[in-house]
Amino acid sequence: MDISDVQFHELIDRAFDSLPKTHRDRVKNVAIVTADEPTEQQRVELALHCNQTLLGLYEGVPLPMRQGREPTMPDVITLFKQPLLSQSYDQASLYENIRHTLWHEVAHYFGLNHAQIHKLEH
Repeated sequence: MDISDVQFHELIDRAFDSLPKTHRDRVKNVAIVTADEPTEQQRVELALHCNQTLLGLYEGVPLPMRQGREPTMPDVITLFKQPLLSQSYDQASLYENIRHTLWHEVAHYFGLNHAQIHKLEH
């Protein structure tokens, strides 16, 4: 499947808009960006093996750890286009994969760990 960067960003916008309003309204000073693939530095920092896929990444200081301070630089959520495309068989499944990945990374922004996210999803 092939999709333009503009279409990919439109799916991300739609996915963000589909998140619960109470969560969307609390996301502040966060840049949502895209990249084709994780960088080598990101792969090293996360100790990813060559056969591991990364769909998204939250980089920043989770809300509960900020102690009431707002960082000057925005936190960053990166969605990786090629891995998301490789996990999708059509535009509908791509949208669902984007939505799920975006929710997962937003949950990290709110301070949830993988076990807590998994529990909420099931």
